[in-house]
Amino acid sequence: MMSSLVLALLVGCGHDGDKNIDDEVSVLISSYALTGDPSTNRTIPSINSPKAQLGMKLFYTKGLGGDKDSACVTCHHPVLGGGDNLSLSVGVGAVIEDLLGEGRLHDASSAHYDGFAPVPRNAPSTLNIALWDSVLFWDGRVQSITPNAGENGSVGGIRTPDSAFGFVDLSAGANLTVAQARFPVTSPEEMKGFVFEAGNSNDVLRTALATRFVSQTITNTWQNEFDSVYGTNSVNFPNIVDAIGEYERSQVFVNTPWKAYVQGDTSAISTEAKHGAKLFFSSYEAGGMNCVMCHSGDFFTDESFHVAAMPQVGRGKGDGVEDDFGRMRESSDSVDKYAFRTPTLLNVEMTGPWGHAGGYTSLRAVVTHMVNPDTAVPGYDLSQLDSMVKTTNTASNTALALAQLNANRTAGISPHQSVIATDGQIDNLVEFLKTLTDPCTKDRNCLSPWIPDNLSGPDSLQLNAVDQASSLL
Repeated sequence: MMSSLVLALLVGCGHDGDKNIDDEVSVLISSYALTGDPSTNRTIPSINSPKAQLGMKLFYTKGLGGDKDSACVTCHHPVLGGGDNLSLSVGVGAVIEDLLGEGRLHDASSAHYDGFAPVPRNAPSTLNIALWDSVLFWDGRVQSITPNAGENGSVGGIRTPDSAFGFVDLSAGANLTVAQARFPVTSPEEMKGFVFEAGNSNDVLRTALATRFVSQTITNTWQNEFDSVYGTNSVNFPNIVDAIGEYERSQVFVNTPWKAYVQGDTSAISTEAKHGAKLFFSSYEAGGMNCVMCHSGDFFTDESFHVAAMPQVGRGKGDGVEDDFGRMRESSDSVDKYAFRTPTLLNVEMTGPWGHAGGYTSLRAVVTHMVNPDTAVPGYDLSQLDSMVKTTNTASNTALALAQLNANRTAGISPHQSVIATDGQIDNLVEFLKTLTDPCTKDRNCLSPWIPDNLSGPDSLQLNAVDQASSLL
């Protein structure tokens, strides 16, 4: 039997070990001036505000889909981490319109059906969208011209796909969130479909959608809903996206164990997670993984663009042979080829699949890739993907992206280095990343304020989401 003296010594050593790692991580936290809370000094709307409530109803109506079979929530449900839990989305033309997440299939009778997921990129999470100040979308095609910390792009103008690169879109709206809400309705694969307003401009399309909300071709109470927020005769597309943006901006989930730890509760995260934090924030020279070079600040992103050689799965964006050149598609700068926006890591546990095309379906796998893409790319496992994800050119296109990363390293453009990590180090990094999850994002009851009841929609087109077992999300 272990003596009480030996037991006391072992317990004491354990406490000393925890104190040592706490001290080491504390130094790193101080060096990066972290507070644990990226929502500080920001104006965040309440989900209970009349405008956010109107926005929620709009977010869930299929009336904004060209064929009335998809809604904003189709690809961005709160219970699914603000995304859809698919590598690549099925927007329009689903077999079951209201089935979201795993089991959502593209109808074989729908336009352009070929057996594969129609949307070429992974759906970015709407969670914490109010905390972005510079760019939205994987390629940054919605961008603040003069980004200011804490403003969500509300100052200095916003460039969108409706304006030339680097030029302000005068119709962008109040902030980045509102500006991005103008575009999913214009995508044939996501919401527009292939028949509604075919061949017409984005603005003609948007006006036609807004007209639906005024007319009574589908019985609705939208006019009353808008009157209560914007005043009389206020149903128009700018107000539609303004309200949707307010709803999306209310989705702030930052009360994480990591926040508690940074603010002084050393028991908030595990010892393994603390070691993972040390690896995350430490430089290569100090034996770390230097993740912080891109995933910086309390929001864990530099809001910039980097080549990470993530697997290029799916049909691509029309570059090369089913390839996607990322930021270069917007900037026309060859330096940006295969570069994509640095994602935030807040709630990253809940926002998979991961990568611009959803090429990784486990958090551990994507961490392993980021630590050493040179070994991850040739060893990439296609079997993790759903059969709807096209992989015909995945190996060749991803090899090109890796070659671009290595060329950028040689040219001094990319500071990213591949590191040979142990299984234990990868485990610790994953444990740290899980401390960035707000528990509310795992709790349907906690998320219920962002999900309308399934009976009181302003029209007959509310999407009441179900999973593949037909249970309400």
